[in-house]
Amino acid sequence: MNTGLKGKVVWITGASGGIGRALAKEFASEGCNLILQAGENLNSLETWVSDEGLKDSTCCVAGDVRNPESLANVVRKGVSAFRRIDVCIANAGIWPLHDLPIHKLSSERIRTVLDINLLGVLFTAREFFRHLDSIEDPEGTSLCFVGSTAGKFGERGHVEYAGSKAALVGILRTLKNEIVQLDPFGRVNLVEPGWTATSMAQEAMGNDETVRRALTTMPLRQIARPEDIARAVLFVSSPLLARHITGQTLTVAGGMEGRSQWERDDIILENVRSRLEKDT
Repeated sequence: MNTGLKGKVVWITGASGGIGRALAKEFASEGCNLILQAGENLNSLETWVSDEGLKDSTCCVAGDVRNPESLANVVRKGVSAFRRIDVCIANAGIWPLHDLPIHKLSSERIRTVLDINLLGVLFTAREFFRHLDSIEDPEGTSLCFVGSTAGKFGERGHVEYAGSKAALVGILRTLKNEIVQLDPFGRVNLVEPGWTATSMAQEAMGNDETVRRALTTMPLRQIARPEDIARAVLFVSSPLLARHITGQTLTVAGGMEGRSQWERDDIILENVRSRLEKDT
């Protein structure tokens, strides 16, 4: 199937592993030129690019999404290599491992998560839009955010993460109206993964009870692979397959409707009935 992506230049943040690495592989398979940004692990990313035979079509750059000048440098190097950027995927993000209620969260953890997951997205989008404003003929460009179902359902013990991902909806709905001022056919969309088998979630997913609890919320009783997310991003980034799709959220979470709040033994029916009798 022709996606219209062959020869397009794709900038991916957080490309050093997990969903980012899967994104790089999927877009490379479509014949794209890649600007792969790594906050850390640049050496391993460059090794992977070399092993995959992608050196001629890939520019690997170290960049910190929290630092606007660092992002500007990524764009300069990418444009120097490929002259332009057609697709931007704001994928970089962090999910702290330990569950902590808000009253036990450190200010440092809150600021770090918001700096990377929220401000990093805004700075990335701003740099991409500045680039679009600097070229003469942008057409069918695409910006895609990688969010999380935590932004839709919340996530107990991770309020800072859920808040950073929920904010992407407001950003999405604003920027889909702004991109068309720079490119009449430009689009902005959001892909929202649920539980996905990445290194970031590896320790949590090593707990059988955590996995069972997550799967109780899904009609499709399986955990997503990074490739599942990457293919959804590729779809909404395609100027042919998704040419009339903008401002939309595509959830890739096995039909998840929310997270279980309680274990079976936490539901004490005698207490429920007692409360009902008291209320009546």
